[in-house]
Amino acid sequence: MFHVVLVEPEIPQNTGNIARTCAATGCVLHLVRPLGFEISDRYLRRAGLDYWQFVDVQVHENFEEVLSQLGGAQFFYFTTKAPRAYTSAAYAPGDVLVFGKETKGLPEELLVAHREACVRIPMRGTLRSLNLSNSVAIAVYEGLRQNDFAGLSQEGRLHRLQWK
Repeated sequence: MFHVVLVEPEIPQNTGNIARTCAATGCVLHLVRPLGFEISDRYLRRAGLDYWQFVDVQVHENFEEVLSQLGGAQFFYFTTKAPRAYTSAAYAPGDVLVFGKETKGLPEELLVAHREACVRIPMRGTLRSLNLSNSVAIAVYEGLRQNDFAGLSQEGRLHRLQWK
């Protein structure tokens, strides 16, 4: 559905949770080096549980590789510094959702170069940011909502319960 790009992620548990979200939604996960962990990290694997075989994970040496591979797609850069809310953007299948590292976000020069494509998730101004895995889930599901949850089961797992 979408491409989720994590630029220099630092916390394996966050990346594991994001991998699980990508597996559940059919998104491709792109990791841009340097990573703050090894791909084999046990915390990363535990957070993703048994979903790893269902997610397409691609590792890139730098962000330029991502641009080269996905350059024809529409990019959205998620940052607390953007003037426009993520809900004002129109997402389409194949779009690229870009997130920065947990401690610093995306590099300033990247944000300045793509100002019109920057979006934010609204929150109280006294806080620094949301958890990275929560931010990715919010963004992915907004894009899915806008596309009527294309490719996802609308029935869920309710068939196992006897509703009265």
